[in-house]
Amino acid sequence: MRFLSTYQTGARRCCTMLFQKNAKSIRATLMSTTAAAEESRKIVKEEVFELDGRKYTPDALYNLSPGVRRLLDRRILQESSNPLNLLKRRIVDYVHQTYRKPGNRSPLFTICESEPRVVTTYQNFDSLLTPEDHVSRRPSDTYYVNHEHCLRAHTSAHQHNLMQSGLDAFLVIGDVYRRDEVDRTHYPCFHQIEGVRLYSKDELLGKKPDGKNVAELFSTAASAATERSPEKQEKHTLDATKAAEIQLKQFLENLCDELFGKDAEKRWVDAYFPFTHPSWELEVFYNGQWLEVLGCGIMEQKLLESAGVTDKIGWAFGIGLERIAMVLYGIPDIRLFWSKDTGFLSQFAGKMPGEDVKYKQISAHPQVIFDISFFLPSTVQFNDMTSDVYDTIRTVGGELVEQVKLTDEFENKKKEKKSQTYRIVYRSHERALTKEEVNVIHKQIEQSLASSFGVTLR
Repeated sequence: MRFLSTYQTGARRCCTMLFQKNAKSIRATLMSTTAAAEESRKIVKEEVFELDGRKYTPDALYNLSPGVRRLLDRRILQESSNPLNLLKRRIVDYVHQTYRKPGNRSPLFTICESEPRVVTTYQNFDSLLTPEDHVSRRPSDTYYVNHEHCLRAHTSAHQHNLMQSGLDAFLVIGDVYRRDEVDRTHYPCFHQIEGVRLYSKDELLGKKPDGKNVAELFSTAASAATERSPEKQEKHTLDATKAAEIQLKQFLENLCDELFGKDAEKRWVDAYFPFTHPSWELEVFYNGQWLEVLGCGIMEQKLLESAGVTDKIGWAFGIGLERIAMVLYGIPDIRLFWSKDTGFLSQFAGKMPGEDVKYKQISAHPQVIFDISFFLPSTVQFNDMTSDVYDTIRTVGGELVEQVKLTDEFENKKKEKKSQTYRIVYRSHERALTKEEVNVIHKQIEQSLASSFGVTLR
């Protein structure tokens, strides 16, 4: 038996205690997963959905699972013993100390951490020039409250409002939500820092001795200079674009030096984002591999103009905090950021943002693997089901689910049946799981999928 081999005891009394403990664990798991399974069926449109002091009326598009609702109640970025809090403070401290207003009188960048997590679809998509047919707009990718509101999928959703309010330099920090795959690096809630910097003509290009600017921000001649190219947007001059690029890359390279050390090798890679052009990703060679650290670019002028900014150009960047924290602190699993285990949190409690802290593994318990296979309802397509499966598994299995992977799908056109198979990897960071208790959870997941979405188990 696993308990005997784990604890290396042969005493009958101890064995009895361990088996009693196992039985209690199974009963506790059964009770909790039964409740979770019942809860997972309740993706019910409440009369009023309230978050961050604001109220919304859900409609047919509402798709917030109970598991995600629970995440909304916890703000781990504000917990001082959480490594994400350490990383956030390290970045903010560096930016505040390095970038100051003239005369060194105050920080240049405003920190915005209290923006509402429910945003309008205009803020989340249209203000960032996201195409109407973009995959991110689908309910399979985004958590919707109703047709007009959703949980923010990125901190970029606040750019429009903050620029409209008159801010020229700001960092937006917060939790964001996406319906995503399940593995050690993906979680329905993660955290970002978005940075924006706008420049007037004088700030970016400076003046010659005669008082005239060195160059112009915008192209005015009806010539090839007003055409879009890989190097610049239609309205920007090449001089202004290059000057903004230099400022942006210098800012981000210096930030990476602060985080990874000045000796870390860096490289820029061309990229595409709907709301910046030209766009880049910055990669850092760290611990023997290239790590994608952030995405950035020159902000689309249409975005600035829609916020009432017509005489400036700017740049923006976005950093995923979990991605960097997992590397800097040696954290192997994204679920650990949500752990309440004191063995994890105590390793970061009382640490200063700049300290070199490495996570020491608190458990190495084995995985328990189960597969689940089912036929889809005749009216449901393959892609329509995947996000619902992930959400259900997370809601019922909770933090015991380490990974979910779609391993097989096929369609029997003769019988008009579509089938999917998912492999679920269970593992606890606190203790060894038995197949018996995992089977309880697994059966609850099967029942929830069958009752909530009409699948037929195979």
